[in-house]
Amino acid sequence: MSDQIIPAIIAFVIVAVLSPFFIALLRKLRLVQPIRKELPANHQLKKGTPLMFGIILLTGLIVSILFSPTPFMYFLAVTYILFGFIGFLDDFWKASRQDPLGVSSRTKLILQFLFTGTLLYYVVKELGIDTVVRITENVSFDLPMAVYIVVIALFVVGSANAINFTDGLDGLLGVVAIPTYFFFFVISDTPEVKLFSLVMIGCLLGFLIYNLFPAKAFMGDTGSLAIGGSLSFLAVIEKVEILIPLLFIIYFAEQLSVILQVASFKKTGKRIFRMTPIHFHYGLKYGWSENTIVTVFGFVSWVCTFICLAYWKFVLHG
Repeated sequence: MSDQIIPAIIAFVIVAVLSPFFIALLRKLRLVQPIRKELPANHQLKKGTPLMFGIILLTGLIVSILFSPTPFMYFLAVTYILFGFIGFLDDFWKASRQDPLGVSSRTKLILQFLFTGTLLYYVVKELGIDTVVRITENVSFDLPMAVYIVVIALFVVGSANAINFTDGLDGLLGVVAIPTYFFFFVISDTPEVKLFSLVMIGCLLGFLIYNLFPAKAFMGDTGSLAIGGSLSFLAVIEKVEILIPLLFIIYFAEQLSVILQVASFKKTGKRIFRMTPIHFHYGLKYGWSENTIVTVFGFVSWVCTFICLAYWKFVLHG
């Protein structure tokens, strides 16, 4: 256990100590957050907050690799970096042009599917992950590799973007993602997955010092897409398909709210929610503060995580 806890503590300290210097650097380079005009007035005050802070979370990868330089750890690192690279392009476009829309969705999706397909091919051919998709305890499908890659790529890209949607309030994604990483740390029999998950928790705890309300820095898509990609691939590697709807419930709720909002507006001209993703709705309709929303969403994430852990232990492995 100490060979995983010590790297996590080191990652926490590195992020916590380096963050003030990185914040100053981003301000100097004017890589700061532009704000969409339709967002509430309290969000307009966040304009100028340093963006692209997900880069600092890369220290977790460095720590992980130094403590476990194995092909499996390199794969986890590359997954994080590739999705983070897509987010970096988006963040850099937003910050350098002060354009809140960033890179087009089509471009990001093309890159995500390209990277995901390549990574899945490597997972199957080199890491030996089987192509079985388990729907329930008793229902599973052993798919041809090409079909498996297509199906799982849809899941990975969809989940990564759902997780990306969750990064909309100060501290929200960090608070919600920590229990998800904790789940994979507990259930995995793979030392690299345990180490990576715990180190990411350490990095996020260090980052939250500066990201909780009022945030001094935002992780941006550089961080949120990287987290989304890594969590999605951890789900694929650990074969926990049956638990994903509950484990990822916050992320999927955020994504579903956007889909329903767009569909409703196109069909009827009316909006279901005051604003999406749904975390904005609770602030605008019910007057919840950012801290309240983050606390509630974090609590739900922990509850769902413990339910999943109980099901995994007593039902799947009882």
